[in-house]
Amino acid sequence: MPLFFKKKKPSDDSKKRLEYQLCRSKEAGADDILDISSCELSEVPSSAFSICKVLQKKVFILHTNELRSVLPKGCDISTLATLKVLDLHENNLTSLPEDMGKLVSLQILNVEKNHLKALPESIGFLRLLQTLNLKSNRLTELPASVGSLSSLRTLDISDNNITQLPKTLAYIRTLESFTLDAVKMSYPPDSVCTEGTESIQRFLCDELGEEYCPPSQYLLPVLESDCGKQNSDCLDGLEEAWLNKFSDYEKRKEQKQQEKLAFERHLEQKQKEHTQLLLMNTSHKENILNSVRQEQERLEQGVSQQQRAQEAERLLILEKVRQAEDDTTSRIDTMLMNNTRQKKSAEFLQALEEDRIRMEHLTAITQEEANSLRKREVAAAMQKMLSDSCAMSLLQKASDSRRQCLVSETYRSMENLDRKFDQMLSLQVLDKSKAIAQILQEEEMQKAAFQALQLQKDSVHGLIRTQIKLIEGELMQLTKLEIKRRSLDAENLQEVLVDQRTALSDLLQQLLKQRDQREQELRQVLAEMELKSESNQQNYWMIQYQRLLDAKPLSLRMQEAGVERELVNLLCKLSAQHYLPILAHNRVTTEALRHMSASDLKKVCLKMHHFSDNIYLDINLCHITQHNEEGEVVPTAPTAPTPSPLSPPLTPGTPVTPSAPSPVEGPGSSECVVCMETGSQVIFLPCGHVCCCQVCSDALQNCPLCRSTISQRVRLFHS
Repeated sequence: MPLFFKKKKPSDDSKKRLEYQLCRSKEAGADDILDISSCELSEVPSSAFSICKVLQKKVFILHTNELRSVLPKGCDISTLATLKVLDLHENNLTSLPEDMGKLVSLQILNVEKNHLKALPESIGFLRLLQTLNLKSNRLTELPASVGSLSSLRTLDISDNNITQLPKTLAYIRTLESFTLDAVKMSYPPDSVCTEGTESIQRFLCDELGEEYCPPSQYLLPVLESDCGKQNSDCLDGLEEAWLNKFSDYEKRKEQKQQEKLAFERHLEQKQKEHTQLLLMNTSHKENILNSVRQEQERLEQGVSQQQRAQEAERLLILEKVRQAEDDTTSRIDTMLMNNTRQKKSAEFLQALEEDRIRMEHLTAITQEEANSLRKREVAAAMQKMLSDSCAMSLLQKASDSRRQCLVSETYRSMENLDRKFDQMLSLQVLDKSKAIAQILQEEEMQKAAFQALQLQKDSVHGLIRTQIKLIEGELMQLTKLEIKRRSLDAENLQEVLVDQRTALSDLLQQLLKQRDQREQELRQVLAEMELKSESNQQNYWMIQYQRLLDAKPLSLRMQEAGVERELVNLLCKLSAQHYLPILAHNRVTTEALRHMSASDLKKVCLKMHHFSDNIYLDINLCHITQHNEEGEVVPTAPTAPTPSPLSPPLTPGTPVTPSAPSPVEGPGSSECVVCMETGSQVIFLPCGHVCCCQVCSDALQNCPLCRSTISQRVRLFHS
């Protein structure tokens, strides 16, 4: 059991009900009942005791509260001496006051549904008590003083823990109704208790050796004494109480009448003043309104003309921006649709790529290839490849260092750049024969040249690079379009641009991951080739370089295999060379492909589960373009933006690169939004904005356009 209880505050409704009942009981002509039930009280307010004492209330109702005690601090039970009815049921009472017997006028006491464990001995002094309800408590016994309740007619002790009754109950001759739990009783026996009140009283009288008499013989004196007491009360106290109440009522009535007259005089005076103020305010308001109306008419004529001109210009610009947004939306939707379709082709393409690498790079080098090695030619190609890559890296390093050091160290930067360019020029003027001889002797340089050529010749890596460049261009165009839209204050297109830019940013991040993954796979293939190469094999990397250099493209091999040249050119134009082996296996011609529907292609390529519907869309769009260029008549339909044809990605998550419309060029639309001097050179991820140069982007933590956190920067190199 906790030591401290948190006092629960009553609700507003309960407070209002308590105040209303207390005020109502004080009014003149109120009845003798004080009802403060259902007010969520934890203790009886002391004002209620004062009201009962002063106004001599006869009925005090306190049921359905949370009372733990009947008496508040500083109050005496004798102040309730005039009470005849006390209702305390449905509370949390654990005991009754020890001086409960002072309520000598009490006739009805109801303490049902509480937590009483015992009754005070003084309860026997309640000589006029006729009804005692102790139901649903925790009583274990009744005090012997209960037998002194000479007027008790109804007693209910059911739903308690009482097992024995005191023998003094036999002295209560007026008891008519006695309710208890007969099953729990041990004295008197349950057989006696089940027969009723008369059987219990007879049993107790026999135990005391008393003669049992029915209650009807004793009720008449009780009722007569009750009536006599009431008559005496009426004769002595009612006359004085009514006279006092009537005099108080007359005094309050006169006071209210005087207050009413004073209030009416004050109200009449205020109404006169208010009327005068309203008249003055109305005349002044009319004068102001007339002057304002005339001025407003003059202003409206000029403003209406200016608004018509501005509205016409605004509508024209918004129409252009809306068309550009519609084109961008349609292209991105097409791209996302194609992306979901091409996911199925990833596994098959990955298997083809692994087979091609395994067949081309892991085969043993024959003696005939070693004899037919064109050492000088291959070495020259390696030297050119290494020099180009070195020159490109030096140029990029020089360009980056120049941009970063222009602000603070201009003079020293010029010297460093001159020294780097001298190194580059000295590398270019090296004797070609010495470089070739060095390459022939050093195997590591041959391996580096083969790795560079392998990365350049790899079709998947090339496709990923192309898609990254296209998406970078699309993000730059979307950023320009968003800046232009902000300058035009076209807020209704904000959500569309944000969704498109977010989709493109996600695609760019996926492509960057795929590019790194592809480079890692190529390095693993190179490591496997190095492990499987013969230790005594000479010129191993030169032979591999020559084999990769002499490898025929897929389109040329398909032509040699008998595939129509027109079909090869068509798929090469669409960057769909990966479909050539499938069409060659099924012997599909150009003419047959033009008349095939999507369902026919699915039936032909039923075993090729990677085949997607986007090739059918790409081929139809290509034919429409060819017909339009040749001037043929085609059915007219609403034009839709043609998606840029792209080769399928390496992995299932690789997207198709979208294309955005060219935005309306405006002043400063491609400049850095921070310094306003240099062009935009960096893509911020994940937001996808292209709005800063390299120097300004290093100092930023958040995107200057959308204020989102920058997690990655992608540098743009303009060709």
